[in-house]
Amino acid sequence: MSDASWPKAVLFDLDGTLIDSLPDIHAALNETMASYGEPPFTLEAVAVMVGAGVQALIERAYAALGKSIDPASRDKVVARYLSIYGPRATELTTLNAGASDTLRILGEAGFQLGVVTNKPRAETDDILRHFGILERMALVVGGDAGPRKKPAPDLLLFAAQELGLEPADILFVGDSENDVDAAKGAGMKVVALRGGYTALGADTLGADLVVDRLDEIPGQLHSLTA
Repeated sequence: MSDASWPKAVLFDLDGTLIDSLPDIHAALNETMASYGEPPFTLEAVAVMVGAGVQALIERAYAALGKSIDPASRDKVVARYLSIYGPRATELTTLNAGASDTLRILGEAGFQLGVVTNKPRAETDDILRHFGILERMALVVGGDAGPRKKPAPDLLLFAAQELGLEPADILFVGDSENDVDAAKGAGMKVVALRGGYTALGADTLGADLVVDRLDEIPGQLHSLTA
């Protein structure tokens, strides 16, 4: 691995990394839960439920209410949530600071770019298209691609295979323990963004680099090649 050749690709998590989608997730979850007679959650409470996919979001919501939910009932609530979230996925969502410039700089430098998220592919594409960054992506892998979701490494290994690259040639950028654990499990170096959707501080996750803004990454790539 040398400064001149590494990385060949930079892959990003979506929620909490490229975008601040929490306001729309929060609103959709509360509308979903209200339709089942459940009380609303605060924004802060939902922030720590996000990151492991929609099934986990619903399971964590019921757990926060002190209730269990069987898989069949959970899947019905998941479908209800997705029907509410999909049409409003970009209503309150914003790009995170430096996201657009980071993608432009890395793309112009010749790195392949992609997104690997536990969010379903359809919503992911809609969001990336809304912000005008879908065309920058060589690859988009959603949580419904087939492999196990993060924190398992499977989605990242699938992305590497699709790109025709070795995992060691890829840098992954995320905001949570799910992202760091998945990248490490896949054999990729990983950058953690502070301020994301995690109950743990980014500095405690064991990432190879921790940044406050995405646009710090292009200037820090050399520090990761040692």
